[in-house]
Amino acid sequence: MNKFYITTAIPYVNAAPHIGFALESIQADVIARYHRDILKEDTYFSSGSDENSLKNVQAAEAEGVPVQELVDKYAKRFEELKNTLNLSYDVFNRTATPAHFKGAQKFWSECNPDDIYKKEYSGLYCVGCEEFYTEEDLIDGHCPEHPNITPEKVSEENYFFKLTNYQKQLEELIETNKLRIIPGTRKNEVLSFVKGGLKDFSISRSKERAKGWGVPVPEDKSQVMYVWFDALVTYLTALGYGAGEELFNKYWTKDSQKVHVIGKGIIRFHAVYWIAMLLSVNLPLPNLEFVHGYVTVNGQKISKSLGNTVDPFELVEKYGTDGLRYYLLREIPSLGDGDFSEEKFKELYNADLANGLGNLVSRVAKLCENHSVIASEAKQSLDPKMTKYLEEFKFNEALTHIWGEIAEADKKINQEKPWKLSSEKAKDALEDYVKRIQHVAYNLQPFMPETAEKILKQFSGEIKSSAPLFPRI
Repeated sequence: MNKFYITTAIPYVNAAPHIGFALESIQADVIARYHRDILKEDTYFSSGSDENSLKNVQAAEAEGVPVQELVDKYAKRFEELKNTLNLSYDVFNRTATPAHFKGAQKFWSECNPDDIYKKEYSGLYCVGCEEFYTEEDLIDGHCPEHPNITPEKVSEENYFFKLTNYQKQLEELIETNKLRIIPGTRKNEVLSFVKGGLKDFSISRSKERAKGWGVPVPEDKSQVMYVWFDALVTYLTALGYGAGEELFNKYWTKDSQKVHVIGKGIIRFHAVYWIAMLLSVNLPLPNLEFVHGYVTVNGQKISKSLGNTVDPFELVEKYGTDGLRYYLLREIPSLGDGDFSEEKFKELYNADLANGLGNLVSRVAKLCENHSVIASEAKQSLDPKMTKYLEEFKFNEALTHIWGEIAEADKKINQEKPWKLSSEKAKDALEDYVKRIQHVAYNLQPFMPETAEKILKQFSGEIKSSAPLFPRI
């Protein structure tokens, strides 16, 4: 059986989750369900929380609570997304745990000693990104990712990682697709960054500036690991790296496919720094990095620091889990940015879910009940077009294809008018509609698992009408 390991990035837990992370979690869940449930591969799916950042410390200070209390509170909210969004991940890996500390310290210790050195450093630091920038990186003096943040100048003695040692290897890995980056525009962006000349990067900060919070650097109590260095190791510690390593030995191997799902704002950390770090420790590399865009509101990136977040819990409470999953997968282009508005959400919900899929299922079920139709179980397989869309991470195109099949079924019913046919002819027509609906539901499984299961259950054996899948709003 093929082995497949998929991860989301891990969000900072300085505030409650917003819809941007919901998008990433749902996209990763679609991929995991496709490999686990459709391809029947041995699949392991990890998510988690990034807890060792300075911005978490500052958020705790602002709330007047201990840092541990703050990260516990918000990590719990992120974990609660699993049930709210019907996510199928196997582990939620928190980085402020002893097990992660142990794994991160092991990773540091196993880096090639020639790759780590200590020096005095001055740079412009954005707490929002937890990243150093140069003057050239800034836009009108502000962080390129956080327009409301002016990075502060920081000077201290830190440990550095010799990224320059891996310039040629990184170029070769990306150019030859040994490390695949999807979409191609992101691959070109990373390749351009690498070819522009790499610089060594800081991998620690003073314990004083970190206010005692973070993973201690092995054999140097004055320093804690730079948050990105320890956070990237979550992909290994989620599998028990540094502790019981059975899962690590199973899923982080050369014969296992390893996929990271990440936002475009953190691509350099994953496609450059993380790869170099793994080369330094001589561990297998991920096979593929799928880079999604941002959910925007009025053209602006949704961000906790900008104060324009949208609460996924509230949306699910109003419109249901699969209502939100459908909107994010259909309306947000999987390889680019997409905009959110509640007005647009309601329009799409009513048009596609209530009047589209929901209406088709209701009318066919009622007709089948009237004619005592018994559904036969047809052996299902994924539509070849659907396979292509899923392999290329084109979720919005996959759903467009499925809704095309729904429209075709509706058109056929309206043309044939089974309610006017003789009982025998009506039954023949209904059997065809049932097969079409079963096929739609099978293809929907990775995207809207709860809805797909309801439909498949309703259209097996004796078919009865039921409450609408998606009541109009």
